Amino acid sequence: MGGKKRLTIKQMEKLQGRKQEKKEVKSTRFTAKKTASVFLPNPKSQKIVDELKKMKVLTPYTVASRLDLRLSTAKHFLKELARQGVIEYVSSGKNLKIYKNAD
Repeated sequence: MGGKKRLTIKQMEKLQGRKQEKKEVKSTRFTAKKTASVFLPNPKSQKIVDELKKMKVLTPYTVASRLDLRLSTAKHFLKELARQGVIEYVSSGKNLKIYKNAD
């Protein structure tokens, strides 16, 4: 019986104009995503070792954000550095492993 009333021609034109403006704003706001590296960096690289020595505590998240790596890659990288003796394993919780620099 009731239902939604039909819009007038003027109202439909305004609505279409607003939709086009929103599309233009969305397209200008979009920026390209920066993808993180998937490959392990060279653990013997002096630049990377110096970067890690600046940090007091090494966690996978801090290493991933600082070196622009994926989190899983950072975990493997920290395990490799611990195996080589560059860093020391301190402790861990359920999901987080904490390392420190071997001085």
